[in-house]
Amino acid sequence: SPIRPDEHAIYRADKMGKSTLFSSTHVMVGLNAFEPGQEHALHAHAGMDKVYYVLSGSGLFLLDGRELPMQAGDLMVAPEGVPHGVKNTGTTRLLVLAVLAPAP
Repeated sequence: SPIRPDEHAIYRADKMGKSTLFSSTHVMVGLNAFEPGQEHALHAHAGMDKVYYVLSGSGLFLLDGRELPMQAGDLMVAPEGVPHGVKNTGTTRLLVLAVLAPAP
């Protein structure tokens, strides 16, 4: 049956919340949930690409030294090895779908 991502979001007061919607050896589909002011620090993945899709809220994509504004409906790709992150600079919660392939 269809998955409603917002029903699986985990928000935490202390740091970004993470939940997994689907995982196999080929792909992992997860959720990153941010309260205002929270961020996922710059990091990179060896051997896997990551796709971010903003479900709700707004903030900044951190990608290879740049800060790019993002809002609901935007998609960003972080290719293998490229440093990336997310920052909620808005005043509301930010919910981002994250797809990693192959799965970590």
